[in-house]
Amino acid sequence: MDVISARDLPGLFQAWQTVFSEQREFLIALDGKVGDSDLGITMNKAFAAASDAVSKEEEGATIAKMLRTAGVIMAKTAPSTMGTLTATGFIRGSKVLENASSLGTKEVADFWRAFAIGVAERGKAKVGDKTLLDVLDPVAASLEDAAVSGESLDSALSTATDVAAEALENTKSMVAQHGKAAAFQNKTRGLQDAGATVGFFIVQSMRDFAAR
Repeated sequence: MDVISARDLPGLFQAWQTVFSEQREFLIALDGKVGDSDLGITMNKAFAAASDAVSKEEEGATIAKMLRTAGVIMAKTAPSTMGTLTATGFIRGSKVLENASSLGTKEVADFWRAFAIGVAERGKAKVGDKTLLDVLDPVAASLEDAAVSGESLDSALSTATDVAAEALENTKSMVAQHGKAAAFQNKTRGLQDAGATVGFFIVQSMRDFAAR
């Protein structure tokens, strides 16, 4: 897939819904190690609601409109910390794609950079705090590099997913600074961050969808 069109977006959200349905129990267990075990439930609800809302958008809805719709319904459906951060990311991402008729490498790079900035600002987090941002920031940087070098969307997302996997692994050496996990401090060292895991799944699913 050279680009993701507005017509393709409902399928992408369906793919995200599927992965978070499949990973629901895994995320519950992962989050339960230093959190309150609701992450799998939150993400399953958020993406199910977003997929449903996007699929019901009127014919001719723009990419920005569908992404904004997804973010708004996520915020209403899953008003937890992670639900709010994810919703913020989609809403911020929609704003930089107001004039986009399709998503190529540059547009996807712009989307993920805006998403990452939104998460950082809303969550008051920085790289190294052991959060979702620790996957999103290097993913955005990887896609920005790919856009400059003229890589195809498939290739760019494949590389970005590899970067996301490495970044996720790196969270094991970090100490949590935010949320309930922060109360455990050094006990979080050695554990894969649950929020960063969500980020990895989102990027990986986007790669798989584009590859199809």
